[in-house]
Amino acid sequence: MGFYERRILPFMLNAAMKQKPIRYQRKKVVPHAEGRILEIGIGSGLNLSYYDPAKVEKVWGLDPSAELRVYAEQEAAQVPFDVEFIGLEAENIPLEDASMDTVLMTYTLCTIPDAVTALHGMRRVLKPGGKLIFCEHGQAPDESVRRWQDRINPIWKRIAGGCNLNRKIPELIEEGGFKVQDMDTMYIPGPRPMTFNYWGSAT
Repeated sequence: MGFYERRILPFMLNAAMKQKPIRYQRKKVVPHAEGRILEIGIGSGLNLSYYDPAKVEKVWGLDPSAELRVYAEQEAAQVPFDVEFIGLEAENIPLEDASMDTVLMTYTLCTIPDAVTALHGMRRVLKPGGKLIFCEHGQAPDESVRRWQDRINPIWKRIAGGCNLNRKIPELIEEGGFKVQDMDTMYIPGPRPMTFNYWGSAT
C-alpha cells in the first residue's frame, strides 16, 4: 500500500462521504437497523450518528482500513451504544451463523472485490427473519450514462479505492442469496455517472 492509499485516499473518502446528498441518503436507511447489527464497510463511521439508539443492542463494524478506523473511533465515542470494530474484508466475516438481526451496508458494495461471496457471508450471519438494509450507487438506467460509467470506471476504480461505478446492485444482492423486499432508486445531486442510487431492504 503506497502513500496515496495510506494518507490521501482515506482523507478524500471521508470528505466525499460527508456530502449533503449522501448524508440525506443515510438518514433514509440507517434508522431502520435494529438489534445486533453488522455494518459492512463502516469506514470512517459516518453512519453511527444516524442509528436510533433505542433500537440498537450493539454494532459490529467491519472494514479493512486501519486509516479510516481512526475517524470511526472518534464517531463511536459520541454514541450511547457499544461499537466493536472488525478489521477484515467483507468476504471474511468472523461472526457466528445466525447471530445478527440486521446487516447494514451503505456505499460499500461497489468496492468489495468478490461481492457475491461477501453477500453469502452476510446471509450466513443473519438470523432467520433478519434484514439486509442497503444504500448503494451503481449502474444507471440511462444508456448514455451507462456508456460514461463504463468508460470512466477503469480510471475511477484506481483513484477511488476500488470503487466501481457500474455494478448491477439488485442483481448482485439476489445472486448473494437475498430477496429484495423493497427498493427505491434515483439520481442524487452530482455527476450522473457517480450518483445513481439504490436503497431498500432484503431478506
